[in-house]
Amino acid sequence: MKVYERILELFEAEGINTLFGIPDPNFVHLFHLAEERGWNVVAPHHEESAGMMAEGVSRMTGKPAVCIGTLGPGLANLSGAIMCAKVENTPVIFLGGQRARITEQRVRRGRIQFVQQMPLLENAVKYSASIEYADQTDEIIREGLRKAVSGTPGPVYIEYPQHVILEELDVPAAVPPRRYRLVGQTAGPDAVAAAAAAIRSATQPILLVGHGVHTARAGESVKQLADLMAAPVIQTSGGTSYIPGLEDRTFPYGFSPSAVEAVVQSDLCLAIGTELGEPVHFGRGRHWVAGEESRTWILVEQDPAAIGVNRPIDVPLVGDLRAVVPQLVDALRDTPRTATPQLAQWIERDAARLAELAETAPSGMSPVHPARMIVEATKAFPADGIMARDGGATTIFGWTYSQAKPHDVMWNQNFGHLGTGLPYAIGASVAEGGHRPVMLVTGDSSFQFQIAELETAVRLQLPLVCVVGVDYAWGLEVGVYKRTFGHGSRETGVHWGTGTRLDKVAEGFGCYGEYVERDEDIAPAIKRAYASGKPGVIHVAVDPKANSEEMPSYDEFRTWYAEGQQ
Repeated sequence: MKVYERILELFEAEGINTLFGIPDPNFVHLFHLAEERGWNVVAPHHEESAGMMAEGVSRMTGKPAVCIGTLGPGLANLSGAIMCAKVENTPVIFLGGQRARITEQRVRRGRIQFVQQMPLLENAVKYSASIEYADQTDEIIREGLRKAVSGTPGPVYIEYPQHVILEELDVPAAVPPRRYRLVGQTAGPDAVAAAAAAIRSATQPILLVGHGVHTARAGESVKQLADLMAAPVIQTSGGTSYIPGLEDRTFPYGFSPSAVEAVVQSDLCLAIGTELGEPVHFGRGRHWVAGEESRTWILVEQDPAAIGVNRPIDVPLVGDLRAVVPQLVDALRDTPRTATPQLAQWIERDAARLAELAETAPSGMSPVHPARMIVEATKAFPADGIMARDGGATTIFGWTYSQAKPHDVMWNQNFGHLGTGLPYAIGASVAEGGHRPVMLVTGDSSFQFQIAELETAVRLQLPLVCVVGVDYAWGLEVGVYKRTFGHGSRETGVHWGTGTRLDKVAEGFGCYGEYVERDEDIAPAIKRAYASGKPGVIHVAVDPKANSEEMPSYDEFRTWYAEGQQ
């Protein structure tokens, strides 16, 4: 077989069947064959979008994903997506073409579409390599996959000079992952026993659930564990997907008084799928200070080098959470805990909080208050939907005012890269087969980063509705100017023309578009967009002053950046 055929076969052995990228002469054979073999082959309008779409697929499948970039400018375009995958801990395999090595080794100037790519990318990936000889294909692709999913997951980069991909190989059938890398690593029985004993003896245990639970697709086993522990679930800002069956007792860290009280009163924290980073104050600052002396910490972590870095851990459980959580479930199955009275109180208080927010979000304004936009849009969120988030001020309003409890949430929390929302939404929908409705809630500035991908959504006939809060400004940054220099000061570089109608732009791409400037029109517009059978864009005119000055929980958000205080 040809090298490009073997590359596909190696990925198929991992259960990968989706490919994102823009083909150039290096890749046409690989793209053509992938489609023949039944792969989803998606060519967006920008390589950065392609990488973000691949990240969306990985998050929805719990597997590595594949993205290809054209040599030279294509790889340059991919760099933003590579950085996102790095900081968001997503195992994406980025493949890049390259000129033949004879071109690279010459000292001539003026070479077309050429730059040395590996030195540009090697610090942003877990592994980088070049397939210099055809018979290196297996070892390099497998090493890339091994590195991408081992320890803390992340991206890798593999390139091949153009003369290599068409060479022939005589190789046996590709072997399954367990034959060449560690799969389903469990924790040691002594550590599991110690963790179970600590949980049994705790008075007020909590579960701290992060982004990794969602991307590992481990919700079902975490639900079993939460039931046995009879514990509240505290969401990190990255772990905002709700586990089915745990919606009522899942509270967002820092933004829910129930979460804060549960943390303060806890005498044991079992952390799963989280780095214990700045958004949770490293598990030792702010809300964690009270009770620190008597609180036991259990951390499920795949990377042994991460244990004890951000805070001391009493019982480390080193392994793949998809294997370790079932171990804990088995250890606790015969000794389920009884919920404390406080759990019912926290559940009642959090439900009342959400109801009050829905009632008190300012209404009757035109343009719409951004808090009311979030309330009305998320009330209309389909129960089986996938939620994507993007933007600065819009996301901050969403943390507080969202009325939806989605089981799948896509957003770029750690890196804070704007413009990921539309590609993430498309990638998630492709991974899921386009059956479940998808809603993107975003700000106008973020939405325009990758707006050309509306055509990709139309081409793929995805059930996607984008609710876009439009204030014709970088709303969060306008707020920074006002807090820094005072109201009425000049706000440089944060405003843009007020004539753009994003609903009309969307119609030009073949989407359903609608303009809204009243609260009561938001939900009906969303319903009409889904009913249209096309991807939809709802342009919601939001009040610029409220968007920049009234961001809720902003002081809590700023504590993530409290240098030297954590």
